Amino acid sequence: MKHMKLVLSIAMIAMIGIFTACEDDEKSAPEPFANFQYEVSEDNPLEVSFTNASENAESYAWDFGDGETSTEENPVHTYAEAGTYDVVLTATNADDVSTQATKTIEIGGPNLLAGEDSKTWKLYRENTSMGVGPNPDQARSWWSLSNDGSRPCVYKHEFIFHTDGTFEFKDNGVFWGEEAVFEGTDVVATCFEASAANMVNSEGDDVSAWLSGTHEYDYNKESGEITLNGEGAWMGLPQLGTDGESIVPQESKTFSVEIEEHDGYDLMTISYYYNEGTADNVYWDFTYVSYDSWDNEPDLVTEQEEFGEDLADITPDEIFLTFASKDAADMATIDTVASGSSVEFGVENPADATADSVGQFTRTAGTQFQELQFRAAPDPKDIQFDNFTTAKIDVYIPADTDFDGTDLQKHMVFGFADMSETEEWWNSPEQYIVEGADLVVGEWTTYTFDLTATEVLNRNSLDMLYLGLGGGGHTAGGTFYVRNLTFE
Repeated sequence: MKHMKLVLSIAMIAMIGIFTACEDDEKSAPEPFANFQYEVSEDNPLEVSFTNASENAESYAWDFGDGETSTEENPVHTYAEAGTYDVVLTATNADDVSTQATKTIEIGGPNLLAGEDSKTWKLYRENTSMGVGPNPDQARSWWSLSNDGSRPCVYKHEFIFHTDGTFEFKDNGVFWGEEAVFEGTDVVATCFEASAANMVNSEGDDVSAWLSGTHEYDYNKESGEITLNGEGAWMGLPQLGTDGESIVPQESKTFSVEIEEHDGYDLMTISYYYNEGTADNVYWDFTYVSYDSWDNEPDLVTEQEEFGEDLADITPDEIFLTFASKDAADMATIDTVASGSSVEFGVENPADATADSVGQFTRTAGTQFQELQFRAAPDPKDIQFDNFTTAKIDVYIPADTDFDGTDLQKHMVFGFADMSETEEWWNSPEQYIVEGADLVVGEWTTYTFDLTATEVLNRNSLDMLYLGLGGGGHTAGGTFYVRNLTFE
């Protein structure tokens, strides 16, 4: 009998285990996913219809952000007054597991972003439409784009915001090959057909999600921010994101926004600000327009006019600049011109106060790409360097220069460029680089550059020389000294 009771007890335990397992299986409902869209009534700007797009849920709880709630699946809610509200939908499955979706909606009064139903925005064809600089006070100071025929395809793109919270991008069959994304490919720096086959980045990744598509957005008027949700949604430049750049499409990106009302049109400026308050700060902003009538949009310039002019040639017998003074005895053929850095002539020699005066080269903190620039004087000319084979300059870098605690780099560049006929002269220079241990600190050092080692002697359009100290791509300041720039 004891043996039979033991067997029965074991069997009962096993059965309980089976029932428990079955019961657990029955409770393993799929995870819920909360999502919704909304539409403001055309007849009543305070009435909003909510469409539930949740998955794997059996019950719903709505918080409309004004103290009112609902458990309906697709409620219609009327607000008491215009304003911005955070609407929260909680979706719960059969196992009582919940997730939430939150959207900020603006109702009542004019919707400057999305209009009464939808609103189309395009890059502004007047003045500059986009650019980059170190901060909002120096916006577009490093580079900017205008409707000049250099990138006509970007002015054809349409960015459409709908009142139901959806965002639509139309590429209209064209795309621009951003160098940061498409470097080394056949489409870099060109307008090309917006096809999936062409949307392959420099690393071979498929970036076709940036092409035409519909996504979602959240607009918080109080904070002045828009968040685009959905792989590939973008405004500004495709690679710009919430916290930095990415050469592949992202799932979400947030940027700042300001909208101004004008007679017959509205302007929207969006911006991305990276590393604010540091030496690496970068500020991108873009201006979009929405016309009451698109007949008022200026014509698109499709071909870029030839930039600049071909300067008269000179072939000097001597070129030098001592930096001791601005007197004729201390300079021949060239002089400094305004640039991102500054130079002061005739300062005390930092290594020997009894020696001849020198030049003080100052990098201004907060400004990038601070080459000291030189051009023919008194009038700009294309300099032919046929009479010379070498260039020399003395440089003194103070021993206490901090190359560790700042972004300053042990880096010097000396180069030649065509400024008068090349809008972005830095894209085709002839230059020499000295860096690392080869750049001496704490004493005067003469650096010699062999002109025959580059194409300097073969180019007939070079009208600018430049000297950079401390490296580029950052905004750290610094003080250096120079003397005796000579050609032999």
